[in-house]
Amino acid sequence: MNSGHRQPNHFVDPLPQEVDPADQWVLDPATGEFRLNLDGPPPAGVPAQAGPGRSAPARTPLPRPRPEPSGEPVLPRGPEVGGRAARRKGGRSKPRRALKWTAGVAALVLVAGCGGAYYVYQHFNSNISSVEVQLGNEAERPQAAGDALNILVIGTDSRQGLGRDYGDEGSTGHADTTLLFHVAKDRSNATVMSIPRDLMVPIPECKSGTKKIPGSARAMFNTSLGQDGRDPGCTWMTVEQATKIRIDHFMMVNFEAVKTLSTAVGGVEVCAAKEINDPDSHLSMTKGKHVVQGEEALAFVRTRHAVGFGGDLTRIPLQQQFISSMIRKIKSSDTLTSPTKLWTLADAATKALTVDSGIGSVDKLKDLALELSKVDTKNITFTTVPVLDDPKDKDRLILKPGDADQLFSMIANDRSLTEVQAAAGAGSAAPAEPSTPPAPSVPQVDAAAVRVTVRNGTGQPQQAAKAVTALQGKGFGKAATGSNADAAQASTVSYPAGKGDQAAALAAALGLPASAAQQSSQLGAKDSLVVVLGKDFLGGGAAAGAAAAPAEAPKDLQRVQADDTNVCAK
Repeated sequence: MNSGHRQPNHFVDPLPQEVDPADQWVLDPATGEFRLNLDGPPPAGVPAQAGPGRSAPARTPLPRPRPEPSGEPVLPRGPEVGGRAARRKGGRSKPRRALKWTAGVAALVLVAGCGGAYYVYQHFNSNISSVEVQLGNEAERPQAAGDALNILVIGTDSRQGLGRDYGDEGSTGHADTTLLFHVAKDRSNATVMSIPRDLMVPIPECKSGTKKIPGSARAMFNTSLGQDGRDPGCTWMTVEQATKIRIDHFMMVNFEAVKTLSTAVGGVEVCAAKEINDPDSHLSMTKGKHVVQGEEALAFVRTRHAVGFGGDLTRIPLQQQFISSMIRKIKSSDTLTSPTKLWTLADAATKALTVDSGIGSVDKLKDLALELSKVDTKNITFTTVPVLDDPKDKDRLILKPGDADQLFSMIANDRSLTEVQAAAGAGSAAPAEPSTPPAPSVPQVDAAAVRVTVRNGTGQPQQAAKAVTALQGKGFGKAATGSNADAAQASTVSYPAGKGDQAAALAAALGLPASAAQQSSQLGAKDSLVVVLGKDFLGGGAAAGAAAAPAEAPKDLQRVQADDTNVCAK
């Protein structure tokens, strides 16, 4: 706020600087939200409520905001001492309309608490950037998640406007850090799935404004944003096609968000299991726990060469640790009971965000935040898409057949990775019963060596081509379309003797049950596997009703619990 010369104001006399801003806000017991106390003291017999440890003295009505020469309103600093304005008017001024206090704009490192009142609404609203995404043919998108929420959070490595300190000056950026944030329909739990930037996937044709951008059968995931003019809508479509999980909204931030948000909350606690010295990210950290903010926080989430195996998969758990700690800090009473901190946090968060037009206002973000805030921190599980090294390039990754689809199916079907008891009538998030058999294991094969011919027996055009594109994105680089087959009800995978493991892995990659793989005496050892898509097949992704949603996560799935304060970077 502007601290320069203020014009004389007939409402109030200047107030002492030592007035605590927190004393201006009271807790409304009807809504559970803080609001400005504009209506004077409570009725007789009703105690005033303030933040923890505070008593709320009787107040005269607060003044309307005083305009600065800049045009921005100045937040009143406290009640009028001794009711001087009331005495000048000969009595108490008329009650003014209550101004709504909004708590929280979202979770994660990218979304912080947002608070304000009518006279600052436009200030926060103007901070937010929004994009009108274009998502192609609605009929080809995954089924809606119902009351569950799926939010795509994109951290871009754009250097535009950041100078030379971060390298690649002026770069439009890529989808450098991407998380799919799934909130269960009963709000009992959430799963946050990291998508590695080096993952090889199909990128569909998309549009940015009026520009049509060609797709790619196989490309690095991070090029789904920024490259060739692709906007977040292209990343959105890429994730939906790869995972078969329908996304509801996206949020995008750049490097500055980590710096400003970590500073706004007064620092974020992180842990190093060893001494870290990374000249590339400029992180120098001794073993143990540290509170980081600003440049040091950014260096922590960017570091990868000095920890683990030195790749992107090593960096992801560090980011998950940081985000978990940020969530804990934002939801702490130290932050939520301080209007001053919430103002700073809200200003930083709304300036950092680019969102889809569906949530492109403070009101809509507030509504979304209130839904996200219902999830207990202990029931938020971070994980990473199961992957394998790409046989074609050791510096790239491919989806792990079977395991990746198993995780995607759990999220799409609202299955929890956290042991929580679902609310009555909302059993989809409940943990599996002990008697539920585990999902069958999928043989590990060199997908790049598997020759596949895909034939279309669905009766719908282009299904074989879509299936081939999906298979190539999962490492089956030798998949190709064949001639159309006769109409078939059920999809099958035919294989020659000795290639049962390849057929099982192929069926899993297509979302087909193990029973779909059938040995054929008509195929010789040198023949390719043959997939015939039946009418049970959905748009190149998974067979309809082929199997119930998995009740358990893949074995050895990487996880970080948001309430775990002992996670350390190794």
